[in-house]
Amino acid sequence: MSSEGPAERREGSHKTTAAPGGGGEGNGAASAVRVGNFSDRRLRLNPNKDHKPESYADVRSDLDPGIYSALERHLPPSMLELPKDVKFQFMREILSKYLPEGERNRVQKHKEYRQKISEKYKPLHKEIYNMHPSSFFVPSFLEAINENTEESFRSIISEPSPGIYTFQMLQPKICDMLLSEVENFENWVHEARFRIMRPNTMNKYGAVLDDFGLEPMLDKLTDEFVCPLSKVFFNNVGGSSLDSHHGFVVEYGQNRDLELGFHVDDSEVTLNVCLGKQFTGGELFFRGVRCDRHVNSEYQPEESYDYSHVPGQAVLHRGRHRHGARATTSGHRVNLLMWCRSSVFREIKKYQKDFSSWCGECLREKKERQRQAVNAMRKELFKKEGEPVN
Repeated sequence: MSSEGPAERREGSHKTTAAPGGGGEGNGAASAVRVGNFSDRRLRLNPNKDHKPESYADVRSDLDPGIYSALERHLPPSMLELPKDVKFQFMREILSKYLPEGERNRVQKHKEYRQKISEKYKPLHKEIYNMHPSSFFVPSFLEAINENTEESFRSIISEPSPGIYTFQMLQPKICDMLLSEVENFENWVHEARFRIMRPNTMNKYGAVLDDFGLEPMLDKLTDEFVCPLSKVFFNNVGGSSLDSHHGFVVEYGQNRDLELGFHVDDSEVTLNVCLGKQFTGGELFFRGVRCDRHVNSEYQPEESYDYSHVPGQAVLHRGRHRHGARATTSGHRVNLLMWCRSSVFREIKKYQKDFSSWCGECLREKKERQRQAVNAMRKELFKKEGEPVN
């Protein structure tokens, strides 16, 4: 067994609609009392596909109304026919746990930051802001998504190590456009003497794509292209209930970040696509999936895997899959990342203690307990029969 050192949790600058929380309009104390009657109710892991959720476009909230509509499908059956304001209050209280008051203030400032960018920044390639799948993706990927079956996905995907999926995804011209758009944005930031918000606390270079107008495109990328894959391959970690994202680019090379330490992502599912340019080094090293309790535990030899980036190629993995990036020894490497999140999974996870369906160390401990129980039973049987125990 080996260890790469402590795994940090990467915390990003969440997009405004991604970070759960916010205010809203309700009926004050009366609604709070009624909601209190359901405080012991828990969300369903799988959505009720037969239920038609209400529209929350008319409520005042820091969140996209679609999040409430999506979350409503996960309410316990006894709540589905309750008045809309009661459901809204119940869901708002759940979501607010992820966005305390201090964080709400940060979100408001982030909104103002985005507004200033949208008023002054002029996009270079407008076509990437309106995704046209046939020109965006390689034909094999698009065909597999359109068929939307596990068989079609596996026909284009490689799984070099358990839970790590690689496949060709973006057309070369789209990679080039994204690279030049990011460069154009960074040049504008420099010339306008505008402060840029970096993707997370670990990367000093790069940009949040949602901040300069690419949020609708990334919403579509998540909903129509990442979600179908996640439902098949990551259903046990919220892959079937992804409802928000944080999209950004990171840059490595001379005069930029060189490497990235051992960490886990602030996501349920992570999509990582290399955009280019020319570079050497920068391999990702993976060291097993872990829950919060075991995030710094040692890894087993079979959990060790190194991945080399290829422009246009994607790697899809659980956010809790511990990893890091080795030094980019020459050239300039730029990657697009999507941290895809499920507020439902995060809520349900608080009530769970056993994560052996996806945490490697929980599974190892569970097997060890089972082995000890079998041995204890075996010894007891031999003892009763008077036979020696080996």
